[in-house]
Amino acid sequence: MNPRLARAMINGLLLGATAIALFPLLWMLSVSFMPAGAASALPPPLLPAHATLDNYRTLFLHAGMGRYLMNSLAVSSAITLLSLIFNLMAGYAFAKLRFAGREQLFQLLLGALVIPAQVAMLPLFLLLKYIGLVNSYAGVVMPAMATVFGIFLVRQYARGIPDELLEAARIDGASELRIFGQIVLPLLKPIIVTLAIFTFLGAWNDFMWPLIVLTGQEHYTLPLGLASLAREHAQDTELMMAGSVITVLPVLVLFLAMQRYYLEGLLLGSVKG
Repeated sequence: MNPRLARAMINGLLLGATAIALFPLLWMLSVSFMPAGAASALPPPLLPAHATLDNYRTLFLHAGMGRYLMNSLAVSSAITLLSLIFNLMAGYAFAKLRFAGREQLFQLLLGALVIPAQVAMLPLFLLLKYIGLVNSYAGVVMPAMATVFGIFLVRQYARGIPDELLEAARIDGASELRIFGQIVLPLLKPIIVTLAIFTFLGAWNDFMWPLIVLTGQEHYTLPLGLASLAREHAQDTELMMAGSVITVLPVLVLFLAMQRYYLEGLLLGSVKG
């Protein structure tokens, strides 16, 4: 086969797959600007005949979407910050510090990956209820402060840091905290960005755990607020699409802006050590 023809066919298939993947998102955005009832016409219109912002006004002025947005931003930011702190310290310790039972403890952590997260939800909920953290943001944030995946990712990347560099700093009298802050963290920058994006996206899109812990509607995050809205406005397709756009757009923009660092960190973390 002609190489140019083969290249054109491959590019055409990739373009077609991209169009299929993007079409639902673009139609969701288009419907969000349609007046009430317009999307129910047959055949459904692809573009709004008369674009309007009424759906977004309704969400922010009457449906409390602004509060849900701020709740999601606060919870996701707290989870991301705390997760970075604990995962970076634990991953570096497993990679470069020597202590009794290090390998056995790390293997135990890896074994926890095969346990479905749903299995731990009931005992975790009962524990949070016992200490009084149900229906609070702390109950959502605390279980996500450190993850096995985050520790593993940091450990794999940190193993590539030369031991000679750390030993030279110790010989010069630097404390472990100073070594970690001034030498290790700058070298971990690619994986820090990757882990931050991964954690923020996961926290922003999380539905199940906030649904279990948060019982008061004033504490709802965006996914919970959107689900609550769906129960009340099941027939308001345009309003629901506007809510979906508000939920998806921030993380989509974040991922597109940082995807180069995200993918670079994942690839580097997978081959280090």
